[in-house]
Amino acid sequence: MADKDGTKKARQFDFMSMFEEARQTAIERTTTSDLSKDIDGADAEETVARINKQTKALGLSVGKEGAQKARKQTTDHSSSGSDSSDSDDEMIGPPVPKPAAAAASDDEDIGPPLPPEMKSSGSREATGARQTGGDSDDDEGSGEEEESLLSKIPSSLNITLEHGKKTVSALALDPSGARLVTGGNDYDVKLFDFAGMDSTLKPFRSLRPCECHPIKQLQYSSTGDMILVVAGNSQAKVLDRDGHEKFECKKGDQYLADMAQTKGHAAMLNSGCFNPKVKAEFMTCSNDGTVRLWDVNDEGKKQRHVIKPRSQQGRRVVPTTCAYSHDGRWVVAACQDGSLQLWDHNRPFVNVSMLLRTAHMNGSDTTSLCFSYDGRVLASRGGDDTVKLWDIRSLKKPLAVRENLPNYFPNTDVLFSPDDRLVLTGLSVKKNEGKGKLLFMDRESLGTLTELEVSDMSVVRCIWHPRLNQFVVGCGDGKAQLYYDEHKSHRGAKLCVAKKPSKTKQMEIVAHRQIITPYALPMFRQQRESSTKKQDERARKDPVLSRRPDLPVYGPGSGGRLATKGGTLSQYVVQTLVMQKEDQYEDNPREAILRHAKFTEENPLWVAPAYKKTQPQPIFQGEEEKVEETDIQPPWKKQKKT
Repeated sequence: MADKDGTKKARQFDFMSMFEEARQTAIERTTTSDLSKDIDGADAEETVARINKQTKALGLSVGKEGAQKARKQTTDHSSSGSDSSDSDDEMIGPPVPKPAAAAASDDEDIGPPLPPEMKSSGSREATGARQTGGDSDDDEGSGEEEESLLSKIPSSLNITLEHGKKTVSALALDPSGARLVTGGNDYDVKLFDFAGMDSTLKPFRSLRPCECHPIKQLQYSSTGDMILVVAGNSQAKVLDRDGHEKFECKKGDQYLADMAQTKGHAAMLNSGCFNPKVKAEFMTCSNDGTVRLWDVNDEGKKQRHVIKPRSQQGRRVVPTTCAYSHDGRWVVAACQDGSLQLWDHNRPFVNVSMLLRTAHMNGSDTTSLCFSYDGRVLASRGGDDTVKLWDIRSLKKPLAVRENLPNYFPNTDVLFSPDDRLVLTGLSVKKNEGKGKLLFMDRESLGTLTELEVSDMSVVRCIWHPRLNQFVVGCGDGKAQLYYDEHKSHRGAKLCVAKKPSKTKQMEIVAHRQIITPYALPMFRQQRESSTKKQDERARKDPVLSRRPDLPVYGPGSGGRLATKGGTLSQYVVQTLVMQKEDQYEDNPREAILRHAKFTEENPLWVAPAYKKTQPQPIFQGEEEKVEETDIQPPWKKQKKT
């Protein structure tokens, strides 16, 4: 149809009338099949009632006329049995859709097709009813729920990413799921690009951002353009998406008593993370007893806020791990005294908003904290081999506790699945005493749903990406295992597994042939190519011409160089002591001084020649006459001479 102006007119459909016709057709076919099986009128009414109930569940009203028409057709078919056989072959109304036709063959499914969500739930209920064989509804629900939870774990396929030979201590996936970053105790950070990798699974970049410090934490920003690197030193680094350094946080003064007066951390870092809502803010915690919030725009020159957790006695306590809630409102830190301390990001960080002193054992290191996606539950992985769930609205009592989960590493992860129904954590094992496992637990009770054997060494790190529906596990043998499912997962590992490794490119070079004509005229003679190989070899051996740097130093030395013979002051002093002759006057200082007396008398140089003419004649006191004691006595005591 077209209007006068030539434009096409939109066709209109009455969906309710079409659906009513299809429903009536289904009722007729169902009642006809029931009558062929000798079903009386009462059963037909029950069938119609069931159809009306299903239709009501779909949100559609059932007309009374349709029910009366169905009853009338039922009575007609019962009076004339000969017509019942013909009614099976005849089609009344529009053709039945394929799903409805398939459902008509089943006695349980009657009416138009159900939506996919109701179909899946209905099939699960049916399978559960068949398996239990008439058990209680609670048992059916628990069994079906457990099966549904296990079916959501994408663990049917896996690939192995080689990081190194030491423990993979940090993992990070960017928000889009295009790149994976791994860090380990071998100080290296490796970047994997799923779209650019082939089946060899090699990283496109490997770097050592913090020299000789193990990597403790890696995390992408909320926009995916920055990577936070937290290592064993006191200065966190921020890299760009390709692994190039953007800036490094400033180091604090370790000699100050008040850590709030320094511009950075003064001790080893323990953990760190980006704010999920504010892309320019990240947080770090350290052994100096502070949690610091940084601004990317300041380039690490000064922190925004300094948070100082306190023990029960009001003293400094070391935070071992920290985390943000998914909405960015709460900042939580777990400390070495076993406490959990939460601050409200919208208020000053002076006082704690929520505090629990006895969350874990005093003196143990809580290795990981994770908020659920709904923001109401906090999971903590303690160094006391436990996993606990806390309701942040009431921290007095844990919601659930799971014990006897070995934990030998300071950064073992605990996390929630993307649907918030599972809790994951890794189990540590000693060497040659078992296999490292990834434990899947129910969120409500922390009961074990399944265990996944990952490696012969401990399972340390784990991350489950909600967009890819794939999870990566970091192990103690230096490998990262990536698990995915062919149907449930999207992109990620599926992009690179199917790619064949690119062939090495072969270059073709045409060699220039030299024609030597010794008797040709000079104007036509080709100059022979002069080789500078020997000259280069001679220059290479000459340390001055080759500008050879100093060779590496092995063994003891001074100033970074090997101590050659007599090259240092101590060696020179020792050599002079050894080479000098024995001094005969060493033990007699008087003779050592007087040995020059004769020479000075014969050749006076200093004092005597200067005063030779003007020196007065020395007059010395002569010897006094000895006086007898008798002459000294008074006269009355003197004896008279006779």
